[in-house]
Amino acid sequence: MSEILIKPITPPYPFEAYAHIIEPLSVDEGGGFLITLPDLPGCIADGSTELGAIEAGRDAFLCWVSATADMGDLIPAPRFRTVTTDTTEPSGKFVQRVPKSIHAQLAVRAKQEGVSLNSLVLTFIAEGLGRSDALRQG
Repeated sequence: MSEILIKPITPPYPFEAYAHIIEPLSVDEGGGFLITLPDLPGCIADGSTELGAIEAGRDAFLCWVSATADMGDLIPAPRFRTVTTDTTEPSGKFVQRVPKSIHAQLAVRAKQEGVSLNSLVLTFIAEGLGRSDALRQG
């Protein structure tokens, strides 16, 4: 097997600009957590903790971007970027109060899916934004 050396590049967009999904892995899958960057097909990583998965995701992101550029392909722009005129970067955190009944329904659904409440809500938000974009474009 021959070795291919790929020159690292500076990504056109930072890791933080891309949506990512973190989900727990079952014991059968080795445990820990999986991180997926939906805008970058095949860009996934895992770690024993959520923070470990994020760190591994950063490495996978840099490798994915460098390999894509090396092949001469375009690196896709983040699909779920924040549109703002403010020059400060959003923190990525916000707090939203919901009725207790909705909170309870979300908690039950998260347990059924085997994911955290935060992961479930992030997925619902991303799906809703994707549908909204599709309706606007089509």
